[in-house]
Amino acid sequence: MAVLVDAPRWAAHGTTWAHLVSDTSLDELHAFAERAGVPRRAFDLDHYDVPAERHSELVALGAEPVSAREMVVRLAASGLRVSGRDRERARRADLAARWAALVPGADAVGEELLRRWSEPHRTYHGTAHLADCLRSVQVAAEGLGTVPRTVLLALWFHDAVHEGEAVRDEERSAQLARDLLAPLVGAPSRSGGASGPGSLGPGVPGRGALDEGASGPGVPDAGASGPGVPDEGVSGPRPTSDAHTAPLTPADVDEVARLVLLTTHHDPAPGDVAGALVSDADLAVLAGSPTTYRRYVRRVRAEYAHVDDGAWRVGRAEVLRSLLATEHLFATPVGRDRWESRARANVAGEIEALTTP
Repeated sequence: MAVLVDAPRWAAHGTTWAHLVSDTSLDELHAFAERAGVPRRAFDLDHYDVPAERHSELVALGAEPVSAREMVVRLAASGLRVSGRDRERARRADLAARWAALVPGADAVGEELLRRWSEPHRTYHGTAHLADCLRSVQVAAEGLGTVPRTVLLALWFHDAVHEGEAVRDEERSAQLARDLLAPLVGAPSRSGGASGPGSLGPGVPGRGALDEGASGPGVPDAGASGPGVPDEGVSGPRPTSDAHTAPLTPADVDEVARLVLLTTHHDPAPGDVAGALVSDADLAVLAGSPTTYRRYVRRVRAEYAHVDDGAWRVGRAEVLRSLLATEHLFATPVGRDRWESRARANVAGEIEALTTP
């Protein structure tokens, strides 16, 4: 038996996560996971993500507890570790499959969106951010029902135009959504799911205006040091299917454009469940682990390398203070319960770093 488990250190979804790997074969890893009742959706290319509460049980079942460093060394030596480049290719393939399920028969639109999300200047607002948003919206929707297709489409389009111009980027992204989705109205679809803004049931409380300006973040993840863990992305169960049936309607297109524009200020009105989900998915990285948050800050700063450091510090600090001035950063119950306090601590820490000589 050569199944390894490291210590649960990577924070996400209100708990910490460990990694379960094999340094012999993926067949052995999958067989062990099946015996242990670890769901297949928790598998991520070369490892399973497992919550802290299962760690001792997995050790009792035969997994060898090792340090994160030893796990990386042994996994690399086995040849089973997935490289960052291969992981990026897998992410694109996964996103392409998600789009095909979301809007069947519109592959060209999906390819255009992925081309935009893969533009070389995007050090933060790239495919990893898109994937993180699609994962975190499933978390934010816990207890609220199925995530509407319009919400998923809004996340696909919300940073589709990213030229570093706050407000204008959101306006152009919303217009792109109209331009690319309008020809798809009425087209037959397949699979199951929900469409429209009202499928989540009871409304969630709104909050005051929130202007995040230049930084549109994603989801909290497990940090940067996990064995084969994506540079971005949550360490935890994979999300549910994005498949949907009903053809798009003009109302759907209007709703997607509205939700994209909402990411300008992240201020969903009380009872705007769809808006709350989009906003929280986009802001969830604020609640990441300290390592994740620092990486997010570095990558956002790199996208604005043309801005003088002094001006950046002043402007960024102003944006962050506006975040903390709101009653709530998050609009969904899950966001407020699991992400609010950590996000406020991260934002306060960044303000301190920006304003300390």
